[in-house]
Amino acid sequence: MRNRLKILRAERDWSQAELAGRLDVSRQAVNAIETGKHDPSLPLAFRIARLFDLRIEDIFDDGEPA
Repeated sequence: MRNRLKILRAERDWSQAELAGRLDVSRQAVNAIETGKHDPSLPLAFRIARLFDLRIEDIFDDGEPA
């Protein structure tokens, strides 16, 4: 699944560790999501969306046409 997490994080000048702290996950989890190696759980996707004040689908893209 593609996502804009790295871009959104960089726009706020947050490190992976800072984002991880805000989401209560490990830095490794943030890295795995950013690189597409792991998809977040639904509760985590909601926390990410709330943190950036965006909809989940504005951050994550499964590649399927709408």
